[in-house]
Amino acid sequence: MSKDIRNLISILDLSIEEIDKLINVANDIEKNPEKYAEACRHKQLATLFFEPSTRTRLSFESAMLSLGGSVLGFSSANSSSAAKGESVSDTIQTVGNYADIIAMRHPKEGAPFVAANRTQVPIINAGDGGHFHPTQTLTDLLTISRKKGRLKDMTIGLCGDLKFGRTVHSLIEATLRYEGIKYVLISPEELRLPEYMIDKLKEAGAEFEEITDLEVAMPKLDVLYMTRIQKERFFNEEDYVRLKDTYILTPEKLNNAKEDLCIMHPLPRVNEISVKVDDDPRACYFYQTRCGKQVRMALILFLLGIKVED
Repeated sequence: MSKDIRNLISILDLSIEEIDKLINVANDIEKNPEKYAEACRHKQLATLFFEPSTRTRLSFESAMLSLGGSVLGFSSANSSSAAKGESVSDTIQTVGNYADIIAMRHPKEGAPFVAANRTQVPIINAGDGGHFHPTQTLTDLLTISRKKGRLKDMTIGLCGDLKFGRTVHSLIEATLRYEGIKYVLISPEELRLPEYMIDKLKEAGAEFEEITDLEVAMPKLDVLYMTRIQKERFFNEEDYVRLKDTYILTPEKLNNAKEDLCIMHPLPRVNEISVKVDDDPRACYFYQTRCGKQVRMALILFLLGIKVED
């Protein structure tokens, strides 16, 4: 891998200054989309999704097409040579000869890191197992920035599957670098935040608490980040069935919430947010998907070293 190639494997691969720049570009894309319509003309994005995805894959594809580029790739391991036993290393080395940049999702933690060392084009981690999901984090940061007007001095509630939730892990990694962030970790004991993430909170001197009752936490939250209980991460279906309905957000549970609460969810949801909440002006999870496309457009430009002038 060339030292000049920038990849995004973890959100920590980006400095706070770079994240701020990406947010600024995404905001400019929102205001002036036509300015970026040909920015990636003749560039190709490969989307290699060894694990199912709707929003992440389509937002990457929509992002590249909106930049005037083109897209190739696959949406499941079964439709690639991985089904024949081909290694990630071989797949990446091959696809790196066809595309200018690669977005990759894989069920094995660390697979994008391996990929980044086997190709000469930028690699974007689009989610690896229960590890990290940095572009979802960029999406979340853009959403919070727009809805709250800041990325510091707030209390963030993280609710649901905090053990396997890669979006939760990445969001904590990112927000630990901003001032005045407090965390309320809401989960059953079986799905509490892993110890290595707890250690990171402690090392950073962050203020946090672990509780099991969502309604108790509600009045103090500026942001509520709901997550689904992920069936695909369980080895025992009985455990999944027992835990899957632990938290269901309903309008009644928002009675004591702040008027400017920002309700977020990386999606897909199953039943952890009632559809009755969708009409609440504090529901931001579908707005997140809009932010996701725009920030991925900004990221593609950044990793390809393309600057769009006024």
